[in-house]
Amino acid sequence: MTNKMLKFIDIDGKMPSKRDATDRRDDFSEIYGDYLKDKANEQASRCSQCGVPFCQNACPLHNNIPDWLMLTAEGQLQDAYNTAALTNNMPEICGRICPQDRLCEGSCVIETSGHGTVTIGAVERYLTDMAWDEGWVEPLAPVQERPLSVGIIGAGPAGLAAAEMLRMQGWQVTVYDRHDRAGGLLIYGIPNFKLEKSIVERRVKRLADGGIEFVLNTEIGKDISFETLQAKHQAILMAVGVYNARALSVPGCGADGVIEALPYLINSNRRGLGDKVASETAKGKHVVVIGGGDTAMDCVRTAVREGAKSVSCMYRRDEINMPGSARETNNAKEEGVHFEWLASPKAIHDTDGKASSVRTARMRLGQKDASGRQSFSVIKGADFDMKADMVIQALGFMPEDMEAICPDLKLTRWNTIKTHPTKFETSVEGVYAAGDIVRGASLVVWAIREGRDAAAAMHAQLTAQLLLADAAE
Repeated sequence: MTNKMLKFIDIDGKMPSKRDATDRRDDFSEIYGDYLKDKANEQASRCSQCGVPFCQNACPLHNNIPDWLMLTAEGQLQDAYNTAALTNNMPEICGRICPQDRLCEGSCVIETSGHGTVTIGAVERYLTDMAWDEGWVEPLAPVQERPLSVGIIGAGPAGLAAAEMLRMQGWQVTVYDRHDRAGGLLIYGIPNFKLEKSIVERRVKRLADGGIEFVLNTEIGKDISFETLQAKHQAILMAVGVYNARALSVPGCGADGVIEALPYLINSNRRGLGDKVASETAKGKHVVVIGGGDTAMDCVRTAVREGAKSVSCMYRRDEINMPGSARETNNAKEEGVHFEWLASPKAIHDTDGKASSVRTARMRLGQKDASGRQSFSVIKGADFDMKADMVIQALGFMPEDMEAICPDLKLTRWNTIKTHPTKFETSVEGVYAAGDIVRGASLVVWAIREGRDAAAAMHAQLTAQLLLADAAE
């Protein structure tokens, strides 16, 4: 079926059907269904094909969104997928987990004009899922084989994107990761109800089938020295992410039941993958999650599915200033999560060493700070208690000790790795870095973008090395 464009006046924006909150609370399956073909074409036809595509400008990958929306509306679905895949190594993943409301859809011209955004992410997911089903996702085939090798530390989105781009050029690529499965936070940090693990596993399999070697259960600096990697590879990319959790610093934060977000999510995902995990779940507990980002939303929604008695999210600012996705926040509300806005922990109370409640300060907002969000201060005499026998800290992440891996690396004042702004090379010759370890904790789509950009810079440098070697012969 072919649709003309600019249908936003006649056709309302509509997401794919969403499972009822009562049903989805009981399992970890994805909550959104798929578009039917006609509905995907219809929603794509709402695109205004504007001369300055703000949706594309707001996307870190600068995806050719108007082009593949037009092709989708015209029924040219394979061409639409191919266009989407030109700039994105994982379009079906970004279609599921990108905060489109803050990026492409939030900048959609018809959204700002009051007609409701084009559902860009849902169409992207639909196209790529169809591409896998129809066999349109082609095997990874290098343009030629090249003799030099690259070592990539970290099998998360930045590392996987870089590995694919470098292997496509024919370089010999080995990816090292501390975990037993490749995918980084895609496999262990993001819950199944947002991203089913089979989606990640088939991407990894495509890379492995294309000649990329994965060395798992291997931590650089412990199992293999950095010097060993330098001796083996002509270039190294550090795409290790940031995993060092920001911790609470209030009285009682060492009580039993006060845990970090990432280990909690990793254990939950491991259970979903069939692993035996001994750690406690939220079942039967009063859970308080402290934080306002996407990780906090992942934690509260996981706790609901584990059978918590109650789940609350505590955030020191109001909902408008919350950094996480508004769409995810609304999903959490539908699933029964209570939000305590303008609240900040003062202490963890315990009974016999076990957390029992969170002493909480009531906050007020002030003027905007350097981040553009409103500042906050404590309202004296307005403290209150929140019942909690499990307290999950979701306060963000910082880099681990990179100097312990490679002492010669220069770091920023935030302990991220300092790199050349366009070449991604670090202070150590032949060593590059990309993703969260450079920009700080950020979005998957930014990690993919930087992995691609770093791969392009590494390809140029490796090519120059080969030309110099040929000239010397």
